[in-house]
Parts: sequence; C-alpha cells; structure tokens
Amino acid sequence: MKRRDFIKAAIAAGVTITFPGNTGIILSPLEAAEKVDLAVSHGVSPAGITKAAIDALGGIKRFISRGDVVVVKPNIGWDRMPEYAATTNPEVVSTVIRLCYEAGAKQVKVFDRSVVDPRRCYKQSGISDAASAVGGVVSFVDDRKFREVKLPGAALKSWPLYAEAMEADKVINLPIAKTHGLSTLTLGMKNWMGIMGGSRGRIHQKMERSLVDVAMFMKPSLVILDAVRILTANGPQGGSLSDVKQLNTVIAGTDQVAVDAYGATLFGLKGADLGYVVAGHKAGLGTMDLAKVKIKRVNI
Repeated sequence: MKRRDFIKAAIAAGVTITFPGNTGIILSPLEAAEKVDLAVSHGVSPAGITKAAIDALGGIKRFISRGDVVVVKPNIGWDRMPEYAATTNPEVVSTVIRLCYEAGAKQVKVFDRSVVDPRRCYKQSGISDAASAVGGVVSFVDDRKFREVKLPGAALKSWPLYAEAMEADKVINLPIAKTHGLSTLTLGMKNWMGIMGGSRGRIHQKMERSLVDVAMFMKPSLVILDAVRILTANGPQGGSLSDVKQLNTVIAGTDQVAVDAYGATLFGLKGADLGYVVAGHKAGLGTMDLAKVKIKRVNI
C-alpha cells in the first residue's frame, strides 16, 4: 500500500498515524554501511549545490521512485523577492522539482499556506514562475482540503493538516534558514506550519513541542535546507538587505532534528539553543548531537 493510500484509509478510520524514519527509503547493506547522514554543499550555483547535496546522500533515486506523486514544500510565507531571504530560493526549488521528474516522478506539487496574500507571495518569491517552468504543479492552499487528524503528540492530540501533503507518495521539506521572533530560528520543523490549518497562533504557547508533534507525523523522505542566503535579523519576514548574509550553502538529510541542529550553527548557535530541536531529540525524532552524525561536505 502506498503512503497516500495508507493515510487516506487511516484518516477515514480516525486512527493515529505514525511512520518509521526515512519513509520510502530502502538501502542495500552496502549503502547502509556507507550512508551519509547529512550533506553540506557549498558553491556559487544554487542549482549545482542543491544537486551536489542530494548526490552526496546517494542521489535523488534513493528517495523518489518512478510513478511517485511528490510534494515539494518550500517556504512561500511572505511577499519578498529572493534577495531578502524570507522565502526559499526559487532556483533550489526548481532544481529539486527537476530532479524528481528525472527520477520518474509522475507529478510534483508545490504549495504553502502563506502568511499574507498568497498571490503576491508566490509571485514575489519567484517560486511560482521557477516551479512552473520545470513542470511543478503550483497551487494556492485550499481551505476545503484540510483534514483533522489525530497526532501522536505530547502537545497536539489532533490538528487539521493539508490533505495533499499527507496523501503524496513522497514529501520533500524545503525550508529556508532564517531568524524568527518566537522560535529563534525557523528551519525544517518550523516549515511544517505551512501545511497546518486552523488558527496556527494557538500553538505559540507550546510551539516547540507542537512543531515536533507535526514533524513526527509527517516524516519527510528528505529535508533540504536552503542557506544560499540566510536572514540573520528581523525574521521571519525581513525586508532589509542589511539583514541578509550570503552563504551559498545547501544542507540535506533525512534526520529532521540533525538538519535543524546543523542549521543552528549557521547563526552561531547550537541545536541545544532551539527548543524544538531539544524536544525532537528527546522524543526520538532524531539526534541533535552532530558529533554522532556522519557529515559529508562538498565544494563545487
């Protein structure tokens, strides 16, 4: 049974759904022995470093199979141009979409629940045009497509989540690294707020564990953290180029906690400085101890 069929059946039955780590990924014994946990790619080409990071993990075909319906979930929350580092780099997004199709994906969907007018966000970010140009199916979030689901959570027992994200065969989480007034940083786990319905402000009092509860439910096949440019202050919306730092870096991995822990280092912090990273580590979602993570660094 495919991932989406299983979720449809489970939602209809009203049962709690959890997935084992690295959903949809099958490794041979040799691949498992040589497995890289985290890939950090650096270079001047966003497309080149995105592909290099994925290749360092074993290549896109490790994650995407022929016939898959794939959701690529970037951050399109704000009506900012790419230079302001408030939204995921459009070239990183288009590269991931193109690679999915090269691996045989049937369809690659792109959407996000924007904070402000989605028409402006999708256009200003450059993501709508870039994704559409390589065959991505770009859509605005439709409130009728949220489904209340039970969560294996400590803070959230249920929440409406976006059906198209849950029903996809594979999900690739594609956040940008930036500061955030409430959570200090917004990285991979924080990016799941873009598939949450209802009044998202309700989770702010228990934000750290709430983010982990949703992340434990979703468990993407791959997380790709865009750090081509990072927003170092006045996030998550930004608005001043003086707050942007060019790093020309992409981080990829399957451990959501490890990706976010590494993302923290880009800002001079540690994973232990972020409440949701600590909560994810304690919940067994992943590891924030980067000393135990096999990291491959690539310069192109």
